[in-house]
Amino acid sequence: MEKKTEEKQAPKVKASKEDIAGARVRVYGKAQNRTALGIMHAYMVMYPQAKLEDIRKAFPDSLNPDSGVKKNFVYAEDKGTTADWNGFFKAEDELLKMGDGKKVSVVSMWTKDSFERLVAWAKQYGIVVADFEKAAGGGQKGGFRLEYLNGYVPPKQKKGIAWWVWVLVVAVIALLCLLLFGKKKAEPQVSEVEKVAEVEKVVVVHDTLFVKQIAEIEDHYNAATFIVGKADLSEEAKFVLHDLAKVMKDYPEIKLRLEGHTSAEGEAAFNQRLSEARAQAAVDFMVNHEGVDASRLEAVGKGSSEPKNPDDPKAPENRRTEFIVLD
Repeated sequence: MEKKTEEKQAPKVKASKEDIAGARVRVYGKAQNRTALGIMHAYMVMYPQAKLEDIRKAFPDSLNPDSGVKKNFVYAEDKGTTADWNGFFKAEDELLKMGDGKKVSVVSMWTKDSFERLVAWAKQYGIVVADFEKAAGGGQKGGFRLEYLNGYVPPKQKKGIAWWVWVLVVAVIALLCLLLFGKKKAEPQVSEVEKVAEVEKVVVVHDTLFVKQIAEIEDHYNAATFIVGKADLSEEAKFVLHDLAKVMKDYPEIKLRLEGHTSAEGEAAFNQRLSEARAQAAVDFMVNHEGVDASRLEAVGKGSSEPKNPDDPKAPENRRTEFIVLD
């Protein structure tokens, strides 16, 4: 009697030419669960400031309803919170490091259907997946590797102790020396010196943290582009606007001007209206979804007059919205 064999159908992961042309990262994996892990690592490379609640929002549990566990992500130290801890990647080089320094485990159980949903979902973040048979040599980080496409350069990771921390240390030491060795001076003079040093310390911390946060957000947001002729915000732009709103809430005195830009296609009058619509879309999102006071935001359209890539007026990076701190 002839034996009938059933071939296991491979997941549909092949990216189209259009997907690759607009992608930033391609994931090579040896198996579908390792490739899923690679997708999550690629997202954290692109958004190193993300926290657990952010990545849960980016990749909701509904993508993987048949995995056998209730969550796609759990804190690495929360062992025992699920019926089967082996359902998560737990090796040190497999964990995701969040923007707040905490480590997160990714679910390791992916069915064919769930994996295909994940692959399709990841494309909105510029992440595409290579066919499994092309993954030879991809043994890094748990059986996957990442390839950056179309000139994409990942944002810089957080470095060690910042220079301003050392400035504060020196300032504190100097203040202690003044207090210890200046006892013979008149009391009003000692009090006045202490007051001035404290004010200077606060100003240094405020300005440095603010500038650092704004610079990181600006790098991500100003890189978010628009589809030709459209003013719809991408998910990437919304993600960065969310971070920008947090900074505005921490510093209620600042105001922003959001400037919309277009590439050179089309008539000048149309481009001007389109650029204004792009700037206004960002302002509306900040006001309606993030609760920022509209009086602190200003929308300005620049048309195609200020291309980011003047050598190619029709380049995608010219279709953008930028923000400028006014106060």
